[in-house]
Amino acid sequence: MGSGQLHYSVPEESQHGTFVGRIAQDLGLEVVELVPRMFRMESQGDGDYFKVNEQNGILFVNSRVDREQLCGKTPICTIHLEVIVDKPLRVFHVEVEIKDTNDNAPFFSTNKHSLSVAESTVAGARFPLKGASDADIGLNAQLKYKLNSTEYFVVEEKHDVHSISLVLLLNRPLDREKISVHHLLLTATDGGQPELTGTVVLEITVMDANDNAPVFNQSVYRVKLLENVADGTLVIQPSATDVDEGMNKEISYSISNSIPSNIFSIQSDTGEIRVKGKVDFEDINLYNIEIEAKDKGSPPLSGHCSILIEILDVNDNAPEMSLKSMLVPVPEDSLPGVVVALVSISDRDSGVNGQVSCSLWPTGLPFKLVSTFKNYYSLVLAEPVDREQVAEFRLVVVARDEGAPSLSASSSLVVPISDVNDNAPAFAQPSYTVFIKENNPPGAHIFTMSASDPDMAENSLISYWLDEKLWPVSSYISVNSESGKVYALQSFDYEELKLLEFQVSAKDAGLPSLCSNATVQVFVVDENDNTPALFGPEESPILLVVPVMAGHMVGKIHALDADSGYNAWLRYELHELTSGPWRVGLYSGEISTTRALDEAEGSSTQSLLVLVKDHGKPPRSSTTTLSVSLVVNTQVVHADAHLPRMGGSPGPLVSNVNVYLIIAICAVSSLFLLAIILYVAQRCQGQAKERMTYGPGTATLVCASEVGSWSYSNRHSHILAGVSGEAGAKSDLMVFSPNIPVFAENGDVGNMKELIPDSTMRVSP
Repeated sequence: MGSGQLHYSVPEESQHGTFVGRIAQDLGLEVVELVPRMFRMESQGDGDYFKVNEQNGILFVNSRVDREQLCGKTPICTIHLEVIVDKPLRVFHVEVEIKDTNDNAPFFSTNKHSLSVAESTVAGARFPLKGASDADIGLNAQLKYKLNSTEYFVVEEKHDVHSISLVLLLNRPLDREKISVHHLLLTATDGGQPELTGTVVLEITVMDANDNAPVFNQSVYRVKLLENVADGTLVIQPSATDVDEGMNKEISYSISNSIPSNIFSIQSDTGEIRVKGKVDFEDINLYNIEIEAKDKGSPPLSGHCSILIEILDVNDNAPEMSLKSMLVPVPEDSLPGVVVALVSISDRDSGVNGQVSCSLWPTGLPFKLVSTFKNYYSLVLAEPVDREQVAEFRLVVVARDEGAPSLSASSSLVVPISDVNDNAPAFAQPSYTVFIKENNPPGAHIFTMSASDPDMAENSLISYWLDEKLWPVSSYISVNSESGKVYALQSFDYEELKLLEFQVSAKDAGLPSLCSNATVQVFVVDENDNTPALFGPEESPILLVVPVMAGHMVGKIHALDADSGYNAWLRYELHELTSGPWRVGLYSGEISTTRALDEAEGSSTQSLLVLVKDHGKPPRSSTTTLSVSLVVNTQVVHADAHLPRMGGSPGPLVSNVNVYLIIAICAVSSLFLLAIILYVAQRCQGQAKERMTYGPGTATLVCASEVGSWSYSNRHSHILAGVSGEAGAKSDLMVFSPNIPVFAENGDVGNMKELIPDSTMRVSP
């Protein structure tokens, strides 16, 4: 201990009374002499950190010593004490070194240290930090630093010759969008025992860089939109976000691809997409819109998304129809199944809105639609057609879709039916009855045949001709081939020809041609063109033996008329000048006495002028003179040889004539009764009686023969008397005259049609 100095050390912060050292002993002073020599201690500087026991010389701690307060960062901290003893006065220097203890933890100047780091700072960047301080020295003041767990920063100590610096090292790039502020705890630990630590919070704010493009929450948006929506309808509002800040996160929206600008529009600040124009499914049914979201950073970044707008169809399009005629006009002999027209239908809509059904209106027509392919139809003939019943068909093809509400389209089609020669010419009735007066002029038009053909054009062009297969009549009759007029080629004589029957054929001009026949019966109507004819000898007188009674028949005038009916109905008259005691039967022609003749009137001859007249218009007549010789009984014998025709001699001759007349009457009456029986039988079978019209007059035809037709109406009895010498001999003959219509009078030619009942007893005109 040089210079009489003592050196002690004591840990700082030692408690009061802590032993420091034995000064007296160490100075070689005796304890006993301490008091006498006034052993005492003086300290230098401020503070009374140590005291010495003046009796025993022990140095102890008087008060707590804070080395850091006392010496600060001085490596060696000592307190100088002076120990003084008197007798002799001596001054001893005592140096007490205050040993540092780790009683001070490292501390930072602030509890939180804020630091701003650009997001774009590259890894490896260094940011200086203010380190912690420790009031201790030495090992207690040697600090080491540690950051709480982080992958972005590390702390490094940079040792220089004169100092130690602390830096914060960026270990990896920052991402503000992940962590915008890093809160780190930096811990400083000293080297003392026990270790003491100090902490500071590092608040590292990541300053934004425009390193993030706007991002949509979906990359593809799918939207369904009805067509024909109103302008301004909101379609969708895509949303993009930008995790940057400030101007870097302000976004504007735009459509980046080329779509019709007149369909959709986008709001640049909100991204709303609205309908701008007409949306038509049939034009475009799917829109792919590329949306760009661009921020306002520098440089600006952008994000993109796709919006698929599916347009939903509504039933806004009516079906469209195309109708192509294939067989117009349709021949009436076409077989069912022939294709008349082709129908194609389209509908621009889709789904059920584009499903189309096709139908015909009105129903019941002989046509039908046959589907040949999807929306393709054939209009075919379903049933045979007859142009003569329906010449053309007007039909409407209706196409209707399945939408709601349903839309339809229609197309009208007129289908004419072309004629084929399937109808033969037809006469109104199978037979015709014509009456013509005899003595007609040659070439006279007696009737017009008319046939109808429901066909058309050349198929209905009819020509007429006489059919002479049964018998030749061309010398009597001719027919105009175009008009059907029937002409008489010669004058008819009723007495020679009473009935002319022939057939007229009608043929059309079709290919092949068709024909039909009708029978014509031409009845020659009698004219009063013949005068009554008398026969028998007129020279020989009739011998009458007197006396005779009144009413005695002398004889009979025998006359015939070649005409018939009224024209042949004869009446007899005596001329007034020659009447005398005679009379003649009006219709019998019998000559008889009007009074009794006696013998006084015998031996005389009287001449009778007899007029025979028919009932025709005008009537025709003939006259004959009859001589009657009156003789008495004595003269009879002498006259027998010369007068064979006396009153009693004609008996056998008259009787023969009467027999013939009776036979004729019976035959005609039998025919009449037979006809009546047949007629009644038909009426009993429930068949209606039909009348036959010949003109203004009516008659029922009951019989036809080669000599004509006779009617039971207007019957007249004609009495034809033969020449007879017997008083009671006479003969009656019933002659039936035809009903002559008015139109046949005065020589006019009559045209009439005969009504013939058919099998149902109905009269066909």
